[in-house]
Amino acid sequence: MEGLVLRYGVIAIFLGAGIEGEPFALAGGVLAQRHWLPVWFAVTAAIGGAVAIDQFWFHLSRHFQRSRLVERVVQRPSFARALALIERYPIRFVLLFRFAYGLRAVAPVAIGASRVPTRLFVPLNIAAAIMWGALFTTAGYFVGPAFEQAEASYGTGIAIAAVFLSAAAITLALRSGKG
Repeated sequence: MEGLVLRYGVIAIFLGAGIEGEPFALAGGVLAQRHWLPVWFAVTAAIGGAVAIDQFWFHLSRHFQRSRLVERVVQRPSFARALALIERYPIRFVLLFRFAYGLRAVAPVAIGASRVPTRLFVPLNIAAAIMWGALFTTAGYFVGPAFEQAEASYGTGIAIAAVFLSAAAITLALRSGKG
C-alpha cells in the first residue's frame, strides 16, 4: 500500500484536489503525517490541483463562452448569484470563493464570464489556492493520529476508506448548507 501511495499519491492529490477538493487535500495531510509523503509534496499537490482546475475553467469561460461545458455551468442556479457577488466584490470573491460552499463549482466560470481581468484573477487565485491548500492539508495532518488509531483497530484499508468517506460527508454537508 505504501508503495502505491509513494508512486501515485501526489498525482492523486493533485487531480483530486482540482476536481473534488477538500477530501483529497485532507487525505494528503493524513498521508504526510504518516510519513508516506513529504508534507510539502502533499501541500504543493493540493495547491497545484486547485490552481490548475480554476485556471482551466476561467480560461475556458473567458475564451469559449459558447462551449457546452461552459453553458452547463452557466445554467446552474448558483451561477447568477456568483456573478452578482463578483460584480460587487471582485477581489474578495476571487480570494474567498473556494471557501464558499455552493459557489465553488461555478465560480471560476463566472469569473471568466465577468469583467475581472486575467492579470488580476491569476495572482489572486494562486494566493487563495495557497491559503486553501495549506489549511486543508494541515487539517489532514492533524487528523493523522486518529487515522493511526483507526488503522491499528480496523486495518489500513478500512482506515483509508473512513478518512475519504468522512471528508466527503463533511464536504457534502457543508455544501448543502447543513454544516
